[in-house]
Amino acid sequence: MKTIDTLVKDIYSLMETKEIPEGVDADQAIDDFGENIKQLMKKEFSNYKRDKRTLRLSNVGRDDRYLWNLHQGKEQEKIEPHTYIKFMYGHLIEEMLLCLTKLSGHTVTNEQKQCEVEGIKGSMDCSIDGVVTDVKSASTFAFKKFKEGTLAKDDPFGYIAQIKAYAYSEGETKYGWLTMDKQNGHLTYLKYDEEDFSHPMYEYINWSITDRIKSIKKTVESPTAPEFCAEYVPDGKSGNLKLATKCSYCPYKKDCHKDLRTFIYSSGPRYLVKVVNEPKVPEVGSNGNF
Repeated sequence: MKTIDTLVKDIYSLMETKEIPEGVDADQAIDDFGENIKQLMKKEFSNYKRDKRTLRLSNVGRDDRYLWNLHQGKEQEKIEPHTYIKFMYGHLIEEMLLCLTKLSGHTVTNEQKQCEVEGIKGSMDCSIDGVVTDVKSASTFAFKKFKEGTLAKDDPFGYIAQIKAYAYSEGETKYGWLTMDKQNGHLTYLKYDEEDFSHPMYEYINWSITDRIKSIKKTVESPTAPEFCAEYVPDGKSGNLKLATKCSYCPYKKDCHKDLRTFIYSSGPRYLVKVVNEPKVPEVGSNGNF
């Protein structure tokens, strides 16, 4: 019986040797992969019923103001076509990783199992070798947090709360992420255990998911918006102030920051909330054009 601790090594070995362990039904694993991809594409390009819930277990770790904006129906920025492609690419990678997990001899159960905590529902990715697991694709920069085990210290998208909720619904204290660097193909598995008091990240995961969910259920119903999610950040030595990184990705940034100005640098857009020295780069106008 294989354990989660050898998962990455076993997938790497599979890719190198192409040898399927004895007892693994390779045809079934590959057929499941094909069927899952087919269903994914059908869902993407059909008029399926969109999930209208504002609170789901997948987003309970997001900042309070983000969830308040979502629940209050505030206008979001338009999602660009290339962003939809990026999302789809991530889903395809995740299905591939699950297939490789099965082909390498590890046990995958509870795929898309429905979960509920304090009346909020969601569906977990799976359990691998009995450990509640989320499957992720990440940029090289974000991958480092999974590889080095420091995700709990810097978790802007609320991955900890999400998987804590799934684990809680299963009565488990162990959980983890099978993650791929989508630029380089590197894999890692990060596991946390809430009963491992000596773990360096223990202080960051030692909190109650039920208390969190009870709190945000009250917050989103309040008529008053919560505080901003992050403080402004100095833009070098210019004297200008810009949005924090996580706020720059938020679809509600223009609703939260009415005087926001967007400048296009070679490294990408920069969102300034205070301009002391005018940047010598193009600015996006109110109509979205330069």
